[in-house]
Amino acid sequence: MILMRILEAISAIPVIIIALLAVAAIGQSSPIITILIIGFIFTPNVARTVRAAVLGESELEYVAAAKLRTEKTLHILFREVLPNVLPTLIVEFTVRLGYAIFAVATLSFLGAGLEAGSPDWGTQVADTWTLIFTNVWWPTLFPSLAIASVAVSINLISDALLEVFEL
Repeated sequence: MILMRILEAISAIPVIIIALLAVAAIGQSSPIITILIIGFIFTPNVARTVRAAVLGESELEYVAAAKLRTEKTLHILFREVLPNVLPTLIVEFTVRLGYAIFAVATLSFLGAGLEAGSPDWGTQVADTWTLIFTNVWWPTLFPSLAIASVAVSINLISDALLEVFEL
């Protein structure tokens, strides 16, 4: 219960602010560090979803029947609960992946993302956004469209998974 309250407190702070603070504390980041920071930031939201899904399933009759059969907790968790919670988790992770793409691009745009010279759409937008004022819009448009297209595509995949799993 205390852990969930801590995760909720972390969730109350905007993602980009936490990411900027983490990058400032660690220094210029590599792709692995950036991925770990973004993963850590989205952990509270995913943990809440996982907890809610597991608690909802654990109160159902088939879990009570497994407990009456004196099955071990791990067996119940992996054989009974996980298969029923897995569709929700897959959809949650695909939605968070779309958010993570925007977060990484935003960090790079703000100069706190990947190292200078790394091929990154956020960095490309940051390098070319001032050209918009000189009527040269295409260097900024295409990386921006790429970011948006990938994020929207991942969300469409998430919607398709929702329909496949019939949630």
